[in-house]
Amino acid sequence: MLTTSPYTITWEKLPDDFVLPDDPVDNINQPALAAALTESLLLAGKLPETALTPTNYGICATLNGKIVVKAPDWAYIPHISVNRSEVIRSYTPRLQGEIPILVLEFLSDTEGGEYSVKQTYPPGKFFFYEQILQVPNYGIFQPETGVLELYRLSENQRYRLEPPNEQGRFWIAQMQLFLGVGSGSRENRQGNWLRWWDEAGNLLLWGSERVEQERQRVEQERLRAEQERLRAEQERLRAEQEHQRAEQERLRAERLAAQLRAAGIEPDDILE
Repeated sequence: MLTTSPYTITWEKLPDDFVLPDDPVDNINQPALAAALTESLLLAGKLPETALTPTNYGICATLNGKIVVKAPDWAYIPHISVNRSEVIRSYTPRLQGEIPILVLEFLSDTEGGEYSVKQTYPPGKFFFYEQILQVPNYGIFQPETGVLELYRLSENQRYRLEPPNEQGRFWIAQMQLFLGVGSGSRENRQGNWLRWWDEAGNLLLWGSERVEQERQRVEQERLRAEQERLRAEQERLRAEQEHQRAEQERLRAERLAAQLRAAGIEPDDILE
């Protein structure tokens, strides 16, 4: 149990009869943005089997005996300590595994309280992530403008707006990855996307990008093989031409020798 004014926080399993909100997502692009984040982690081997990357999924805490459920647009939970069947409906940190390392909210035309520091019950999202869950990294992304704000939990347990590096990216130390914004096309959507880069600056690719990369590799290999075939053919033609030249030279020498013999001159005498 942890006491944080104005709440006493306990970590209790969500009752089976608890009715979770069934609100639709604010924007058709939100599921695609979330899926892209998870897919690139998975394909790069950066998603452990015990990790969770929930989308619009309830993360719970009990405040003064009352359950609070927040459903971030995307979160990274590095390890759950229970069977996945136990976290199908919701997830309670500390009770069922670790707290999220990173929580992301995608801004839309609908105000969802991403910046809300409201402390009274039910608390706002910003306050909940900062003071209740104490998530070390909280990002707020505006897909239309491509602006990503990242708040880092400081030593005094308050969020501090983090400046990006020269490439406009943020280092998520717990994941050993950079998080930033890139433009691209996916699922018939052209626009800004949240992307991952490794420590060396290599982009973690989506599946479609991997397919395209492999297609280009195969095409380059085909072109290289074709160039090699053409080179070998040119070499064969050169050798054939050299053979024909030598054969013509031999025939010319034989004709000359025959002409000399017809004139009563031995070709060897001339050479001597």
